[in-house]
Amino acid sequence: MFIGHSGMARVTRRTLEVMAELGTDDPGSVRRAGAIDLPTIQKYINYWFSSALDLFGSESSSNAALYFASGVKGRPNEAGFEDHLALAQSYALDEPDGKGGVTRRDIPLRNAMNEATRNAYVQECRIFMDRWNDLIAKAGYDFRYSLPSPRFRRGIGVWAGVGADLEGRLISPEVFEAKRGEWLPTEADRAFVHSLMLPVFEPGKMAGWIAPPERGINNLPVSHEYVTLA
Repeated sequence: MFIGHSGMARVTRRTLEVMAELGTDDPGSVRRAGAIDLPTIQKYINYWFSSALDLFGSESSSNAALYFASGVKGRPNEAGFEDHLALAQSYALDEPDGKGGVTRRDIPLRNAMNEATRNAYVQECRIFMDRWNDLIAKAGYDFRYSLPSPRFRRGIGVWAGVGADLEGRLISPEVFEAKRGEWLPTEADRAFVHSLMLPVFEPGKMAGWIAPPERGINNLPVSHEYVTLA
């Protein structure tokens, strides 16, 4: 998580530097200056966050229950829980009711271990996002990153294939497709980002879309020649 956090912070810092240099937060102007505009970064957050949530598996899982019972799977900070057996506890799970609405049912906590772990991941992502937003706020801009609802763009679990907007409101597949380009990277967005991926070989120099790290590896200077090219 730290590597992703520090990388995103550096990309954001560079975008803010360019915005300050240009005296505008206009996305087109920022792009022409060789940085990634904040709305485009938000689209990638929507894409990668929703993709990562599927990696935890289904919300209710007999396999997760078995792994927990076997001691193979545990909750984040498991040592902080008093009950490590989770035999008599339940978990309130929201799921689509099949009629365009949402219903809630209780499932055994052991079966909900994937969801419990996913929720911990969401909370950690929010902590990092608050730090990125602090950078933007301190630079004097109103834009703020946000995490989409865990219901958004899911491919695994109870929300798989269910149309939901960024706030988790249920919508039709037609509405989702109409909004896709506003919420997720388009082919043009991907082509633009790809066009920025150019090699930079000079020690201490960075690509135009990312700020330098706050310190070098092993506290060496950022300008240290870490790799010698033959």
